[in-house]
Amino acid sequence: MTTPSSERSPTPFSLRKIAVPAFGPSILYGIGNGAILPVIALSARELDASVALSGLIVSLIGIGSLVSNIPAALITSRYGEKRSMVGAAALSVVSLVLCIFAVHVWMLATGVFLVGVAASVFLLARQTYLMDAVPAYMRARALSTLGGTNRIGVFVGPFAGAALIHFLGLQGGYWIGLAAMAGAGLIALLAPEMAPPQRRSDRHAKPRVQDIARDHAKTFLTLGLGILLVSALRSSRQVVVPLWADHLGLGATAASVIYGLVAAVDMSVFYPAGTVMDRFGRIWVALPSALLMGLSLMLTPLSTGVTTFLLFSLILGFGNGISSGIVMTLGADAAPAQGRTEFLGIWRLIADIGNSVGPVILAGITAIASLAVGVSAIGTLGLGAAAVFWKWVPRKPTASH
Repeated sequence: MTTPSSERSPTPFSLRKIAVPAFGPSILYGIGNGAILPVIALSARELDASVALSGLIVSLIGIGSLVSNIPAALITSRYGEKRSMVGAAALSVVSLVLCIFAVHVWMLATGVFLVGVAASVFLLARQTYLMDAVPAYMRARALSTLGGTNRIGVFVGPFAGAALIHFLGLQGGYWIGLAAMAGAGLIALLAPEMAPPQRRSDRHAKPRVQDIARDHAKTFLTLGLGILLVSALRSSRQVVVPLWADHLGLGATAASVIYGLVAAVDMSVFYPAGTVMDRFGRIWVALPSALLMGLSLMLTPLSTGVTTFLLFSLILGFGNGISSGIVMTLGADAAPAQGRTEFLGIWRLIADIGNSVGPVILAGITAIASLAVGVSAIGTLGLGAAAVFWKWVPRKPTASH
């Protein structure tokens, strides 16, 4: 007997149908950031900045993002995801023009800082845009893919930049970044609006950030603590691998190969991890990722040769890879319907604080004790994050709707 059309199952949602508008800007933005990161310090040195000042200028991207998370939430809430992404891409282009034509170190510093500001707006708007576009039962896969495509872009960016740097000098990296970010803005401009009509009309009745912080303080102080710890862990790993390679006396080539292999593992597992989170629950990725990263860092000081160091590094890369979308997914799950963007702005602020303090903690402990003690201590943050996730992450998958 033929099933009436009204009783037939709806067509299953497919990420492929929205791949270009949903993930195209993310990979292009990642390429842009990846292209400029290796040349910022060198550009500062060319403008007669000291080594210390050059390092500070590189950190201005992270600082710009950190201080802009709450303003980014207010901008996205007021103007909507699509216009916010286009505006952020436009600001990125202007910022990179400043970097390209910088004649003074502070002109370069201003451009780099504004790149971080624009990134905060763009990434928050991209997350909320995708949350509108994807049903809840595919949320983790979508957000893991969002994080994964950005990582792929950051990985590809330096190679794309190197090709143009060969012909144009250091400015070539910025021109690649400018083109990639302009492309991200163009895709966002042409993409359809994903927010349903009722959400767009509700933007005028938005709660204040301080109200959201007060009403959801328990979530920020519990699950948010886990996010802060795992973010500190993830940012520290980027410092640990090259430093321990140097500690073992490995040459630059060997260290680069190991770093590349770790990145390859990192980028290969984000979608399967998202699938596991959607089907079985967030805990099945949140807990293993924190444990794997924490334990691998705690064991790294025991490595005395290339083989064991490579093994621990690959485990670290796998743990980081499966955690690709965990911060965004847990934030999306916890966010309220009213004040969602403001909630996510606070959530990103917590994660960015973790990203900032991780390497600082590593440097401080290393200066007081030793690199081995510093790396092991950073690894314990993974155990702390795992304990928080075990206590506070829901066991069941998010209900579909």
